[in-house]
Formats: sequence, structure tokens, C-alpha cells
Amino acid sequence: MEDRKLRIAAVGDELLAGLGDPRALGWLGRVLARTPRDGRSLESYPLPCPEEGTEGLAERWLEEAGRRFDPRHDNRLVIGLSGRDIEYGLSTARSRLNLANILDSASQHKIEVFVVGPPPTLDPAQNRRLGELNTAFADVTTRRKHLYVDTFSPLLNHEQWRQDLAANGGTPGQAGYGLMAWLVLHRGWFQWLGMEAPE
Repeated sequence: MEDRKLRIAAVGDELLAGLGDPRALGWLGRVLARTPRDGRSLESYPLPCPEEGTEGLAERWLEEAGRRFDPRHDNRLVIGLSGRDIEYGLSTARSRLNLANILDSASQHKIEVFVVGPPPTLDPAQNRRLGELNTAFADVTTRRKHLYVDTFSPLLNHEQWRQDLAANGGTPGQAGYGLMAWLVLHRGWFQWLGMEAPE
């Protein structure tokens, strides 16, 4: 089998960095650990920035990710979205536009994107707004033919997720990141990478 050189740059907030995970893997580390390397080299470059919303992502992604990309590689972008836009007072329309700009720019550079939506919190009011944001993000992503993983809907009333957030001051721990990783792995990750899902 021909050796494929895959290079993945990943941008997002502190959840991408695995904040609060005693194993320091977060969801991305767990996903990469379960990604087979047979017949391909896979390099990953996580580029998290704490408390970042879509404005910050839109400003920095290309310069930072672009420095990790190489024309000799199959370059890919992973975006871990957060609900920070709500705290920063951005309208859903503005959040949509920011994500659309990132995705359109990536397409112009022939970069395939995998978008992971924001997970739920323990705050019902925050979650109502997060639900709207999640729907908007999913719409923007799928309209542009990129893959979107909805972590919000399956985890909203998930008992283990809620217990994990409660035990860790509102951020996921091992169980929470494991749940996010499971969703990513079972919602198109291997398809996106053009590989068979392992048994």
C-alpha cells in the first residue's frame, strides 16, 4: 500500500488541550491513539488557545496551521468549537459568518476540514443558547460539504457526562473526554481520513 503522508493541524480552545484530563490526552489525543498508522504516516499538531471563540479562530487559524502544512503532505484541519461566543456576546449570525469564513478559506487552500461542535455545560440557560449555536455550526459546515460532529445533542442529558463535569468544576475529566472521543471516532473520523474503521 502506498505510504500516505497525512498532516493534521488542530485548532480550538482548552478542551482541545485536554484541560482537566488527568491523562493529559483530551478527546483529540484519544482519537489519534485509536487511529491506525498502517501504510501511512500521520503527523498531528494541536494548536489550542484558551477561552477562544470563533473570532479568535478566524484570525489565527491560517497563519498557525499554515506553518505546519507542507505541499508534499495531505494537509487536514480539525476545528474544536466552543461556546465562548455566547460569553463574548456574539450573535449566532456572527458566529456562523466566522466559521463560514474559516471553511471557505480552507477550501480555497484545498484543505479538508473536520469540525467538532461544542459540548453541553451544566447550565440550562447556557445550553439553550448552545443548542442554537450547535445547529448553526452544523448547518454552516455541512452546507460546505465538510464533516461535523455534534457532541452537544448526545451529551446534553448523558448522565456520565454530567457527573464528570460536576466532579471537575465544569470541565470534562477522563470520562467526559472519552465520551467526546467516542463520538468523533464513530461520526466520520475514519471516513474523513479515507481509511477503514478498525474492528
